Amino acid sequence: QVQLVESGGGLVQPGGSLRLSCAASGGIFPYPIHAMGWYRQPLGKQRELVAIIPTGGVTNYADSVKGRFTISRDNAKNTVYLQMNSLKPEDTAIYYCNVELRAPGTWRTYNYWGQGTQVTVSS
Repeated sequence: QVQLVESGGGLVQPGGSLRLSCAASGGIFPYPIHAMGWYRQPLGKQRELVAIIPTGGVTNYADSVKGRFTISRDNAKNTVYLQMNSLKPEDTAIYYCNVELRAPGTWRTYNYWGQGTQVTVSS
């Protein structure tokens, strides 16, 4: 059973930086990866997309993080990263990584989620 293991969260002061990592472990994905991404959920709010990097496609960012966050992936390691710079208190949330698979020749997708990692931006 493939699992996504996240790391890199923590407490940082406003203006600081953190780098989140998410690695797949425990097996092989049954279908090709369609996209890898990061989502976040602030306390009491809904989960929202932060950044997504499709296989062979163009990365996309939430407007609130453009110019500050950078998503990247290592296909050989099935790992996705999120470099977060110029962090603000409003970036405080639980961050979840996501891997979306697509069954070849179909529109069926399958989603894997990490366990979540807390990012707190506070002085």
